[in-house]
Amino acid sequence: MSGIRKRLSTEQRQELLNTLKNRFDENMNRHPDLNWADVQERIEADEGKLWSLSEMEQTGGEPDVVGMDESTGEFIFFDCSSESPAGRRSVCFDRKALDARKKNKPETSAMDLAAEIGIEMLTEGQYHHLQELGSFDLKTSSWVQTPESIRKLGGALFCDRRYDTVFVYHNGADSYYAARGFRGVLKV
Repeated sequence: MSGIRKRLSTEQRQELLNTLKNRFDENMNRHPDLNWADVQERIEADEGKLWSLSEMEQTGGEPDVVGMDESTGEFIFFDCSSESPAGRRSVCFDRKALDARKKNKPETSAMDLAAEIGIEMLTEGQYHHLQELGSFDLKTSSWVQTPESIRKLGGALFCDRRYDTVFVYHNGADSYYAARGFRGVLKV
């Protein structure tokens, strides 16, 4: 994206806010001590973050509030779709991995798409936190941020949940699968 954030129409904005409020109300276990009015006020104050939330929604992430950063007062949104967001699958890990592929390149990489949307990929710790809130990625898997020591050797990490256990795996960063995408985090 060329540095200019897109703006939502009044109708798109209201539809997104309604969707987010309904999801917030239906999943109070994810944010028991938080108030929707406070969240909405923060969202409406930042057009860029509103656009990013819209992109998270449009790509199948079903963003929801999972906490608050006590040091900044920002609300933390994770992709809470039951499976890795459908609009963000079949991507390799990063641009370096994408450029290294000689043939059968995916359309983009997880890191590039996250930057385009204006979010970050979940860390391994954030992924584990998400799994404490429910059972996610029972059929899919999600790339997570990877330590540079692993990445410089050509690898990348991904996670899923099988057998009621969260697993962390490794794969070549240039690999991509129809059932592997990534989940994002956005602070508002």
